[in-house]
Amino acid sequence: MENIVRHFDKYLSLDEKEKDALLSRLVERKIKRRQFILQENDTCKYFTYVVEGCFKMYGVDKTGKEHNLLFATENDWVADIDSLHKEKPSKLYIEAIEPSTILQISKGDLWYLYTNYPKFDRNFRVIIEDKYIELQNRLLQTFSSTAYERYEFFLEQYPKLSKRLPSTQIASYLGVTPEFLSKIRNDRAGK
Repeated sequence: MENIVRHFDKYLSLDEKEKDALLSRLVERKIKRRQFILQENDTCKYFTYVVEGCFKMYGVDKTGKEHNLLFATENDWVADIDSLHKEKPSKLYIEAIEPSTILQISKGDLWYLYTNYPKFDRNFRVIIEDKYIELQNRLLQTFSSTAYERYEFFLEQYPKLSKRLPSTQIASYLGVTPEFLSKIRNDRAGK
């Protein structure tokens, strides 16, 4: 639980009353590798903080192919915001790539914190804005960059993940085949 308190210190530090309010509303869960915390057609009920481990958020197209949208690792948040806020079925999956420990807060508890402790409204707004910027940059990269440039951007954004993730996951994120990712890596190593 100390991780999440330190996490909020990066934004607006919490006083003891705010820390107690937060910690009393968080639920800790241990998640196995390949276990889902959200599946398509389920409604997202939690905003999830990753204490330890790695998750992928992805969609599946009509042919059954996965398309990774983002990865969440230690000290990061993950949720299908559309499903959470609108209380509608999700089009996405959130799956553990590694055994993980998470802290979850329900929408109702989050709204309670927003209403009764204004720092949470500000802190979560900045967290969500940062994720929005991350997705905006990713979208721009997808439209305007080569696969080589997207891989460089991936390495900048997720410097430690290239060693933790299987090539198939990185390739899905980049929108290339695992074989082409191997070529990119070989070309890069040959420089």
